Amino acid sequence: MNDFTLYLKLGYEHISDVSGYDHILFVIALCAVYHWNKWRHILILVTAFTLGHSITLALTTLDYIPLNADIIEFLIPVSILATCLLNLAKPEAKVVNWKQMRGRYLLALGFGLIHGMGFANYLRALLIDSESLILPLFAFNVGLELGQLIIVAIALLAAFVAFKIGITQKQWNIGISVIVAAFALHLMYETWVF
Repeated sequence: MNDFTLYLKLGYEHISDVSGYDHILFVIALCAVYHWNKWRHILILVTAFTLGHSITLALTTLDYIPLNADIIEFLIPVSILATCLLNLAKPEAKVVNWKQMRGRYLLALGFGLIHGMGFANYLRALLIDSESLILPLFAFNVGLELGQLIIVAIALLAAFVAFKIGITQKQWNIGISVIVAAFALHLMYETWVF
């Protein structure tokens, strides 16, 4: 197995590991407010998130940004809770154009910056003996994105089934957002550092 494949696999496994479910919860919360047929908007939203976490993952892993892991671990569930609260404030997203989506894209990008710092310690430990960091960083991020896209596909499939059995988009969003928010509050309690 070459280095690219190895780090691609590690990135995929890191995002899909249910024991590190905070990232999975965030992606599910991002998707919850949208009808499954708005999948293009969701993919752009998740890609904005990936772009954010790719930037800080690289900068933090390369020691350009100082990292306080305890604060980052607390801010990650805060970002999940904030996404859920935004979903509950506007339980039916009327996606029409870029202007209406811009705020959500920027929010996903910003929260991605926080989540990327959360991955940095893990990746830094993996790269300790690596001669070049660019290829492993790139491969790891590609693996993360592939894992996120699988999570999105599962979330959209679950929404599709829910709508077919009579659950409305609003009910779906509220239910998912409340459940994810409860997990986020629990994670905030577990990572409280102040």
